[in-house]
Amino acid sequence: MTRFKVLTLNSIAVAGLDRLPRERYEIASEIGHPDAILVRSADMHAREIPESLKAVGRAGVGVNNIPVDDLSRRGIPVFNAPGANANAVKELVIAGLLLAARHLCDAWAFVRGLDYGDDAAIDQAVEENKKRFVGFELPGKRLGVIGLGAVGVEVANAALALGMKVVGYDPQLTVERAWQLSSSVEQAMSLDHVFARCDAVTLHTPLTQQTRSLVNAQRLALMRQGAVLLNFARAGIVDETALLAALETGKVGAYVTDFPTRQLKDHARVTALPHLGASTGEAEEKCAIMVADQLREFLEEGNIRRSVNFPEVVMPRSQGYRIGIANANVPNMVGQITTRLAEASLNIVDLINRSRGDLAYTLVDVETAIPPATFERVRAIDGVLSARLIE
Repeated sequence: MTRFKVLTLNSIAVAGLDRLPRERYEIASEIGHPDAILVRSADMHAREIPESLKAVGRAGVGVNNIPVDDLSRRGIPVFNAPGANANAVKELVIAGLLLAARHLCDAWAFVRGLDYGDDAAIDQAVEENKKRFVGFELPGKRLGVIGLGAVGVEVANAALALGMKVVGYDPQLTVERAWQLSSSVEQAMSLDHVFARCDAVTLHTPLTQQTRSLVNAQRLALMRQGAVLLNFARAGIVDETALLAALETGKVGAYVTDFPTRQLKDHARVTALPHLGASTGEAEEKCAIMVADQLREFLEEGNIRRSVNFPEVVMPRSQGYRIGIANANVPNMVGQITTRLAEASLNIVDLINRSRGDLAYTLVDVETAIPPATFERVRAIDGVLSARLIE
């Protein structure tokens, strides 16, 4: 039985590591020739990719710290844990909305700054100044949710439960998330529609070339005077220069973010937090468990679930021998693979092939053992990125 080596680049929750049985997995923060890497926030871009590497698991959602394109070219799937930290982020978003609505951070700072010798003087200062912190209540206010993935859906549903009206925008809404989303969420036809109609807007999209500076001067100009903007997604989604201008004029009344910068962290209208979105013990355990399970299923069975770069490919294991092949999504790839197997008189029991963009993945079960020479002939097919025999 193959024993797999797993390199950890960060501290991974024990609950996740326990999903990898020690009789079959060797796990360490320093290990040679790893089959898989488990990572949270460590930057992998400057690291050399070991020849032995078969998969990378990110115990979280964002993969900006992982060289996904380089790994894709080598046929290495990258797994993450979408939805595992959704509740933790949702709770922080709702907390951020309440902080902004009631000016709680400013009010707290004011009270902590009261330097009087007796309680009577403090009481008088409080009564004289509390009007400075008059806020608004959430029921009846309209929240725009941009991005209806795992977090966005939970935020939308929670806001409805608080009595808010919710407008959602996501042109790539999946069937799975649509089933989870309350039917009371209004569908926005465009981003401009969201910014123009809402009292508060919260961002829940990944940072890509398409979403970088998605919140720009033009869209900020559409917002209602004094509107609230919440960013618990990624810093680069908001054009910081444009935001600072909108904060100065009061067009944006409050900006709550998990991504502090030098220019924003001390601004009077900004509440900046130290990237706390998924920082709960529960979320760290859920993320670690999810990604460990995905790595184990891939290493032991060849199945791919929740990969950020390869398609979803799951085939029940039949009797016989299995080969997993990552390949370029080009014509006749499956034909070439099956031809190589047929030339060795191997009978195919089951086969599945799925593609995603430029990449594809193929699983083949055959009745008898695949000879090493045949396996090498499959690996040598032009367009095959990686191949492995799965016990």
